[in-house]
Amino acid sequence: MSSNKRAAQTGRSPKPEISETIAALQMLRAAEGQAPVSATIYYGLSGLTSEELAEIMPVWQALADDERRRIIRFMVDVGEVNFDLDYVEFGNAALQDPDAEVREAAIELLFDDMSIEHMDRLLELAQWDEAPSVRAAAVGALGRFILAGEYEEIPASAATRAEEVAISLWSNDSEDVDVRRRALEAIANSSHEIVPEAIEEAYQSFETRMRVSALFAMGRTNDRMWSEYVMRELNSDDPEMRYEAARAAGELSLRKAVQSLIRLASGSDREIAEVAIWSLGEIGGEQAKRALSMLAQQAEQAEDDELVEAVEDALASAELVDVVAFDDEDFDEDDF
Repeated sequence: MSSNKRAAQTGRSPKPEISETIAALQMLRAAEGQAPVSATIYYGLSGLTSEELAEIMPVWQALADDERRRIIRFMVDVGEVNFDLDYVEFGNAALQDPDAEVREAAIELLFDDMSIEHMDRLLELAQWDEAPSVRAAAVGALGRFILAGEYEEIPASAATRAEEVAISLWSNDSEDVDVRRRALEAIANSSHEIVPEAIEEAYQSFETRMRVSALFAMGRTNDRMWSEYVMRELNSDDPEMRYEAARAAGELSLRKAVQSLIRLASGSDREIAEVAIWSLGEIGGEQAKRALSMLAQQAEQAEDDELVEAVEDALASAELVDVVAFDDEDFDEDDF
């Protein structure tokens, strides 16, 4: 965990006065990137009223692009661990920032906003923003609205609008590759008939980034028709492909992937090891739990607290898995 995130977990702080937040921002501007982002800023930009936002924005806009990027990325980190913070008002304003990197970060900052109003803003950005990186981030974020529609958590008409835009962007061969691949990842949350064909096309692409997204999408479908593809890519020479294959194996609950996941969980690539550990927890079974127990012991001996926590979470998940629910086609006695 970064020092930024640890600093955000010290408990709830009183919301600073708007004048204090403005003063803290002005100090950062004067320091020209040499001062840390203070708690006054990340607490002060939370829960803004429209009147407070109007006071803040001239000061915010006077900051250099690099400084605005640094602050909003810091806010994204803080918001991931401190659920008392509410950046909706500020985040919506940041979606209109002149800098593309700030707009892209604002989309991430508003990850928990599932309002239809926010979805409509994402639809606009996905289709019309001048920066491909922002369009890609926006259509990727539409995926959670498409999924919410599948679970009938938002009106079907709203989910359909999100789905139609994502499909349109995927189907546009002249669109930027990152926009298309994020669109694919979004529609993988849908039961639309285009999904299998789209994933197959992406997987056969000569563009590695597209193939990576195809694996991501396979996992999101919850359809084991993709199991052989996933199993193959667990041994890929490309670390991004191995990472996404490891995650997809967990999302698809592929028991026959357990031995490969144990190997990846014990490897030197930390990100791949962590996602393999997560997947072992999603799959469960005695072999996975034994491996996780050994990994927990090794992490404790290494005094690696983050890894200990990750393994313990995976073990807790594995305990909840009903092994009887696995299909016979995914059971291989030689694996146990």
